[in-house]
Amino acid sequence: MKNNYFDLIDQTYHFPQNGFELVDGTLHFNNVDLHKLIKKYGTPFKVSYLPKIRERIGQARQWFNKAIEENNYSGKYEFCYCTKCCHFNHVVRTALKENVSLETSSSFDIDLIENLYHKGVFNTDKTIVHNGYKTDDYIKKIGRLINAGFKNSISVLDNARELDKLSELETDHPVKIGLRISIEEDPQASYYTSRLGINKREIIDFVKEKIVDNDNVELVMVHFFVDSGINDSMYYWNEFKKALNQFTRIKQLVPSVKALNIGGGFPIQNSLSFDFDYEYITGEIVRNIQEACQDANVEEPDIYTEFGKYTVGESGAVIFQVLEQKQQNDTELWYLVDNSLMNTIPDAWSINEKFILLPLNKWENPYKRVNIGGISCDHSDYYNSEELNQQVLLPAYSNDEDEPLYIGFFHTGAYQDSISGYGGIKHCLIPSPKHIVVDKDENGNLFDYVYRDEQTVDNMLNILGYND
Repeated sequence: MKNNYFDLIDQTYHFPQNGFELVDGTLHFNNVDLHKLIKKYGTPFKVSYLPKIRERIGQARQWFNKAIEENNYSGKYEFCYCTKCCHFNHVVRTALKENVSLETSSSFDIDLIENLYHKGVFNTDKTIVHNGYKTDDYIKKIGRLINAGFKNSISVLDNARELDKLSELETDHPVKIGLRISIEEDPQASYYTSRLGINKREIIDFVKEKIVDNDNVELVMVHFFVDSGINDSMYYWNEFKKALNQFTRIKQLVPSVKALNIGGGFPIQNSLSFDFDYEYITGEIVRNIQEACQDANVEEPDIYTEFGKYTVGESGAVIFQVLEQKQQNDTELWYLVDNSLMNTIPDAWSINEKFILLPLNKWENPYKRVNIGGISCDHSDYYNSEELNQQVLLPAYSNDEDEPLYIGFFHTGAYQDSISGYGGIKHCLIPSPKHIVVDKDENGNLFDYVYRDEQTVDNMLNILGYND
């Protein structure tokens, strides 16, 4: 077996794959020449590749519509983008160009939708699914949307008390609502039942007593989400079928229920060995819903999903330069990068999330087992476990080489910016890196631009009150 980095990857995985390829010795990501971006903008930087968002939306629709057609399923499929995964204007607008619906999770999400509406990129016919705990401000703004003509605004009850608050809204027609069913957690979880949704042992009585004859609301949707995400496991299908049983019972009581919302949960590629049969899983979802409805003799519902991470996750990457290497003992070699990993990919630090890690250059060099450290003074600012035997293997290099080693963490487009607090105060006052957006023009040609420059000293001092 050869021992340079290229042969390690080539002999371990199918490569090139899924937007990753080597061109003239440097890594390209979705045909984007990352080395060219480094020369143009310097490091570190985040990159958002917008065509991937459009691609993922189209793929999901293709899989669901194919399953609907093959099963002669009478309902339709509706793709909702879950805004909390990435609120950036360029991301949400890209999704909206694909005619998606939106899912909100907090009060300020409503202001975001109103902003899009006033700018002419979101209209009142669009479906909006309102999830999350409904504060008084959140409910007030939902009422504002309804009175502005958003006739397909659906408020999903996270608890029974929200019904009374929504019933008090002064609107010209009944408020459309949904019910979220609380799901039992994975046996390995630290608690038994999700805090989200209404307990399944209480929900049927709640429908009978509070909704059936309530003229102030119209129940149109039942919602559930299995927290493990969508996967082909006994736990997932068991919870899925229990939720379907609850849906059909509710549908029998309230025929106005037209939609079943299965939430998000489509996984994204987090390693080069990732293997998930989306088409098979989608077919099984549709088949199980149809079978449950036939057994209960109820109409098949429209199927809603709230794919967020799936939509935007694979569009993102973070690019670093390795500043230097430190050999701390006989077995621990550190590659120190030019920003903080805690700040830029917080999921890796907080929940041990794994991302695809690849070098951008030096693939012809031998490889070594390394740990990757950020430049903050926190001992937790590191990344040291990948898929190859739980080791990070990267090209070896010398500190005095003419060209430094560059590395990238890929498929980081979901949650990382919101969790790290994009543009705010970061650990050790290390600035947020510049943000580059890559898109295609009407002729299919790639172009790039700086969405935000690296955070400045004045910006941080203003936030901290030193410039008052």
